[in-house]
Amino acid sequence: MKTIRIVLFFVVALLWVSCRQGTTGKNVAGVGDSAAVMQLEYAKGFTVRTLENGVRLVDVADPQQDEDKMPVSYHFALLKKGVEAEVPEGYTKVKVPVERTIVMTMLQLSNFTALDAHDVVKGITGTKNLYNKDIRKRVEDGKMVKIGMEGNFDTELILAAHPEVIFISPFKRGGYDAIKETGIMLVPHLGYKETHPLGQAEWVKYVAMFIGKEAEADTLFDGIKKRYLALTEKVNSHLSNVNPYRPTVFSGEMHGGNWFAVGGKNHLAQMFRDAGADYILKDDNTGGVPIEYEQMYATAANADYWRILNSYPGDFSYEALRSSEPRNELFKAFKERHVIYCNMKQTPYYEETPVHPDWLLEDLVAIFHPDLVAADYAPRYYKLLK
Repeated sequence: MKTIRIVLFFVVALLWVSCRQGTTGKNVAGVGDSAAVMQLEYAKGFTVRTLENGVRLVDVADPQQDEDKMPVSYHFALLKKGVEAEVPEGYTKVKVPVERTIVMTMLQLSNFTALDAHDVVKGITGTKNLYNKDIRKRVEDGKMVKIGMEGNFDTELILAAHPEVIFISPFKRGGYDAIKETGIMLVPHLGYKETHPLGQAEWVKYVAMFIGKEAEADTLFDGIKKRYLALTEKVNSHLSNVNPYRPTVFSGEMHGGNWFAVGGKNHLAQMFRDAGADYILKDDNTGGVPIEYEQMYATAANADYWRILNSYPGDFSYEALRSSEPRNELFKAFKERHVIYCNMKQTPYYEETPVHPDWLLEDLVAIFHPDLVAADYAPRYYKLLK
């Protein structure tokens, strides 16, 4: 009897592991071991396997596993148009390449821009702070519609754009219920939740699978990765062999009674580390966290640098920063004029940086360790506020 109980225990354990694998899309029924797995290097939010019949299985899950903010996972089976094939249970068929889509965020749009695929985008949420001249022209010419913002989407305009799929960022404030009723397929894009800048950039491969630009995405990402890692290695070598000094940095500002700070799991926190700085909330285990002013001051009062990204109308200044909250002048970074600033009204920040963390990293290195870049280096986004 003891032997039987041991055998039963292992059988139950194996069944439990099998069920767990099935829920995460790692070993779904009907998917054999012969499926070819795409080797992703940094992105954690999606996995890709190609079956012997050519069907590509794409599993999407939250890289930060915030199950209260979105479903655990999505499963898509990508089939070439004109081809019919059986797909495993639980997978939604998507015919590719997709020729018409709508995007909800600048991060998503940045992928299409990097892939030279504006023709595929038939709708965006708006053009506020949008710099890309081609996109603006397409909106003016009626080739691309503005569907409204979260919670107030214009379903008539969405239907008139005839999208095959809509890329979304699923979370509680998304307001996607009305869109769901149209029957148009919603495809999540979770690049913004990746914990490494190159992980966010690697989502360009995800978009590429839907629009038939895989080769272009691979070449693009390889170049970005090479430049990013080369700069990171340069910083590490400097810290190890020349000067071990790592300045401290904090991020954000007060809005509506709270300070929403970048969390320790956010890709920006990783970028600070790669640029040779210590982020003050590096031990925080979230992507972002609201903090009261007093708590932020207690944590960051003596930090060397303060990073701010906003959409200030006109030229932002230390006086403007003081006017928004008089206590801001108490921070060491304010006193020493070490505010790192980018105005989204004056730079294509979100139109480029999700795909090009290498460019953003170089800006930060130029500030934290200026002797590691050329003397005439011209920043693209971030510079010290004058």
